[in-house]
Amino acid sequence: MSTHTKTDSEVTSLTASSPTRSHGRPVYYVQSPSRDSHDGEKTTNSFHSTPVLSPNGSPGRQSRNSSSTRYSGSFRPGSRKDRQHQRKGEKGFDAIEEEGLSDESGRTGIPRRCYFLAFVVGFFILFTFFSLVLWGVARPQKPVITMRSIAFDQFVVNAGADATGVATEMVTLNATVKFNFRNRGTFFGVHVSSTMLDLAYTELTLATGTIKKFYQSRKGHRLVSVNVHGVGVPLYGGGVNWSSENGKLTAPVPLNLNFTIKAKAYVLGKLVKPKFYKKVSCAIVYKPAKAVNTPVSLKNSCSVE
Repeated sequence: MSTHTKTDSEVTSLTASSPTRSHGRPVYYVQSPSRDSHDGEKTTNSFHSTPVLSPNGSPGRQSRNSSSTRYSGSFRPGSRKDRQHQRKGEKGFDAIEEEGLSDESGRTGIPRRCYFLAFVVGFFILFTFFSLVLWGVARPQKPVITMRSIAFDQFVVNAGADATGVATEMVTLNATVKFNFRNRGTFFGVHVSSTMLDLAYTELTLATGTIKKFYQSRKGHRLVSVNVHGVGVPLYGGGVNWSSENGKLTAPVPLNLNFTIKAKAYVLGKLVKPKFYKKVSCAIVYKPAKAVNTPVSLKNSCSVE
């Protein structure tokens, strides 16, 4: 095996091929002479330029590998940086998307308070309409008052004096008035009361009475009995035309009975409560010939408005 000494040209070419950095990617070349395998003679100036790896490998390939490693490492799916980057990207995308949606809804949508206000207004309108319908249906269903009779238990005239000592005739009267009350309401009951029953001679009140309050169910009716009485009522000359004997009247006496029936219905609580008023006026003639406690018919003697 023959040893070849390096010529000056080879040393020069090795020196020229020493590692140099060119833009971060150094390349090394080694030029070796080629031999002819058959004759063993040296061929001059026949070199093959082949890249030689540096001690740590080829710089160019290492640089490419390291950059590709850094690139792939920073975006590997399993790496923490990749996950953080993806989260940031997703959050940013979501924020942009939500912002876009909010902008679109702000431009074309209706605020919630408008929906609430529309609901309140609509409910109020429907409720008012429903209440008016109930009121309109209940209003014509007025109660019916039918006067039945009046019976005089006592009607006497005696001489006397009033509270101030003025001498005058005094009247004591006691009677019972009966009438029938009927509620025509098909879906509501009524609470019934009345004004004072006034039994008078011309404009002079001789006896008074009141109706006890009661409740009448729907489509129900009852017979109401009211006592009217007056004790020691001074006439002050009002009964000068009366004919009496021993305190008892001997001639007919015209009387007037007046009162007003009040009925109140709670159709929808206190919101819809129609009220009904019936004014009753009767022209009565007291006849002394009638026996005490004998009912006198009022069927054709009264008007109800």
